[in-house]
Amino acid sequence: MDTPAASNEGLRPWIASYPDGIVWDDVIDTTPVHEQVLAACAKNPGAVALDFLGGTTSFGELAESIVAFAGALQSQFGVTKGTRVALMLPNTPFYPIAYYGVLRAGGTVVNCNPLYTVAELGHITANAGADIMVTLDLQQIFEKGEALLKAGHVKKLIVAHFPNALPLVKKILFSVAKRKDLAKVSQSPHAGVITSFEDLLARKDSPSPVTVDPSKDIAVQQYTGGTTGIPKGALLTHANISANMSQIDKWGDGLFLPRSTVVAVLPFFHIFAMTVCMNVPLSNGTRVVMLPRFELKALLNLLTRTKANVLPAVPTLLNAIARADTATAEQLSSLEVAISGGAALPDEVRSAFAKKSKALLAEGYGLTEASPVVCCAALRKASKPMSIGLPLPGTDIRFVDVDSGKVVGVGENGELQVKGPQVMAGYYENAEASQDAFMDGWLRTGDVGHMDEDGYVFLVDRIKDLIICSGFNVYPRTIEEATMTHEAVEEVNVIGVPDEYRGEAPVAFVKLKAGQSVTEADLKTFLAGKLNKIEMPKEIIFKDALPKTLIGKLSKKELREEYAQTKGRKS
Repeated sequence: MDTPAASNEGLRPWIASYPDGIVWDDVIDTTPVHEQVLAACAKNPGAVALDFLGGTTSFGELAESIVAFAGALQSQFGVTKGTRVALMLPNTPFYPIAYYGVLRAGGTVVNCNPLYTVAELGHITANAGADIMVTLDLQQIFEKGEALLKAGHVKKLIVAHFPNALPLVKKILFSVAKRKDLAKVSQSPHAGVITSFEDLLARKDSPSPVTVDPSKDIAVQQYTGGTTGIPKGALLTHANISANMSQIDKWGDGLFLPRSTVVAVLPFFHIFAMTVCMNVPLSNGTRVVMLPRFELKALLNLLTRTKANVLPAVPTLLNAIARADTATAEQLSSLEVAISGGAALPDEVRSAFAKKSKALLAEGYGLTEASPVVCCAALRKASKPMSIGLPLPGTDIRFVDVDSGKVVGVGENGELQVKGPQVMAGYYENAEASQDAFMDGWLRTGDVGHMDEDGYVFLVDRIKDLIICSGFNVYPRTIEEATMTHEAVEEVNVIGVPDEYRGEAPVAFVKLKAGQSVTEADLKTFLAGKLNKIEMPKEIIFKDALPKTLIGKLSKKELREEYAQTKGRKS
């Protein structure tokens, strides 16, 4: 347990705006998350922990699986304190079992987005030294695991059988109707280093005790580019993870207790969902209802069936609900609170959603390096419009002039900087980036904004060129480098533009080589094998020349101005 320094309301104007009953300098719980979840399982083993497409897992069953998986990791794979284990899984019951099992065994979780290209996954697993990867036998995902094995980026795969996540009838139907979607794992040329997830659980090995130092031992190595294009492994200690859970729990004022049901349509491998959709509710003994990906019809059916009341979301998802004729007020009637994160929430989306649902829509803000939540609007009453709310309990923030480095006053714009128990230990084996991430002990966010006299925080811009698309980081450099590999391309510059559906989307400006020609459709087809769907440019605009700075560097500033003047030309 950690207690923040005594508060000074003169320096923390947000404290006066806190909802009744929430205390800024309350005790923060830093008990490792797997211990909290196993305790919740023991408290009420018969309650439903996980609901996946109607198939349920009780807290008792979840605990048995976590312990068995931890035991097998230790006995069969030699996992011990500090061993990196990669998880490449969509939302299924396998994910929490693997996640908590790795932590119980003493290992460190390395999350991998299954949508990433093999090259991107290879960088993450190789950099982390994650020799073991847990994944699924769905062909589209499994073939990436095979490619990583072939390239030597991982040495062993643990593969779960997807139909086992489904309720009996759906399992039978899937095995018959969609058999071709499943990989023939036993026929893989790498079968000798592939182990069945279910076989490991069936062993029921008992794990050896592991002594965790919450403040030093790393629970999750979460890859993020921050404000640069090469992903770095943010080192999140057990205390970072559990502190942010405790902060969110206090801020929720009972919202995440068992009377609630939390929707997990956001992917657990994303830091926002990992914390808010999984760790916080399960540690409280609260039911989590999952979808493997976002489909509007499936989400509406889930809400109708489960009467879930808490929906963590990204603006893209909220916009889809708000704009859909098929989404009725009746289907959304169970929702009490929707929490928007991962990207800025446009006012248009907020207004449109309010016409469909009576749920309180609260915008939050965070970053991977803060485990992730820093600020959030109140979850029990309305907050100031367009604000990302107030700093969470135990969290300090300040705004610093981007040019001078001096702390600015109330209402003045500056870079948002953060201190608190949820702030990372640094980046994995990257001392220079770790040093650059902090200023005088404060985490630099790269976001520009200000605080008003009541302590409410407002963001206005980002310092760097990172594009946040549907809550995911997209790096212009990645798109530019892929585009430059086309033989007809001479120069390319990528910017982020406002997008009603995704929040932001990349647009590529391209100059072709003399005498060369290529269409937008042809170039997108070429890029399809090099970029994931999130990175694919919304639009490719061909120009005779691209603007440059005085020293000859390609400049984005003029392109942003040009695009804004055309009022967001659409493809």
